[in-house]
Amino acid sequence: MKDFDRGVNLGGWLSQYAAYDHEHFRTFITRRDIQRIAAWGLDHVRLPVDYPVIESDDAIGAPREDGYDYIDRCIEWCADAGLAVILDVHEAPGFTFRNDLEEGDAAANNLFTDPAVQDRFVALWETIVRRYADAAVPMVFELLNEVTLPDNGPWNALVSRTVAAIRAIAPEAVIMIGGTHNNAVSGLDGLVEIDDPHLVYTFHTYEPLYFTHQNAPWVEGPREWGGAPLYPGYLHGLGEWLAANPQHNQFGDQHVDQRMDREFLADVVAPAVAFAQRTGHEVYCGEFGVADWVDPASRRAWLGDFLGLLREHDIGFGLWSYKAMDFGLVDLHGEVVDPEYLAIVRGE
Repeated sequence: MKDFDRGVNLGGWLSQYAAYDHEHFRTFITRRDIQRIAAWGLDHVRLPVDYPVIESDDAIGAPREDGYDYIDRCIEWCADAGLAVILDVHEAPGFTFRNDLEEGDAAANNLFTDPAVQDRFVALWETIVRRYADAAVPMVFELLNEVTLPDNGPWNALVSRTVAAIRAIAPEAVIMIGGTHNNAVSGLDGLVEIDDPHLVYTFHTYEPLYFTHQNAPWVEGPREWGGAPLYPGYLHGLGEWLAANPQHNQFGDQHVDQRMDREFLADVVAPAVAFAQRTGHEVYCGEFGVADWVDPASRRAWLGDFLGLLREHDIGFGLWSYKAMDFGLVDLHGEVVDPEYLAIVRGE
């Protein structure tokens, strides 16, 4: 995608916020942040938005203008700075990817089972696209972040319906679609393939999770394991721990006894490359990164290998994330966390 080669997520601003707080929305990301991202040589931002910012459950179908104002400002700042924008519905009516972070919670999502909620989802996207189809910056509309279904079937039906509704409004708007298993590369398998030159498919990579999210308090498996592996290297002791804790195998059993290195990451990316070659659709990596408490040399080595592979295959990317969120390029005060990590993102 032209204008979407190298970018960064604005996570924690209009999505995954601690509380619905206009002071936070006014101050977490400002024009200065957008100018800084552009000065780093990046060409776009991925803007995650949780639906309550733009539509209240108490007034379904009525746009929240005070919420849309924040998106409007971001687009204005990006236009002035020369950045493109991916607008990502991070949490939708009846759906949050966070319901899959602890086993069994995904059943709380009813977007894929309730026709009324699906109607609301489609209508929300019609409102968004009417508002931004002719924005002053190159735009991509990402339908939903990190679908947590075991297979793509129910999501495929909703994707097809939503794409058709958007096409009735904006025939050439660029639409981005990701698959199951939280946008994993494996989620591209069985994802609906629509004959539309303006569709882009997306995946996320935090593999292996037991390295990138080691000791992350919000992910049960790595948290309970407690290991602190280095990269390149092995997940020492993970096999024995998983044998005693088989409920966590969905996150890590395939990585036991595998050396984590560039070859390992090439195998992770390979299905996305194959998907693009087979379908003719571009693919984009919308999230990746290593938690900021991980050994710095290991963190940089993983990032360098992974970004090298994306660049080798001409896959655009959006790092997770710009500010704080345990993966940020800068901390809550705007200070760069690791200049060497940032330099790798910039391609230096």
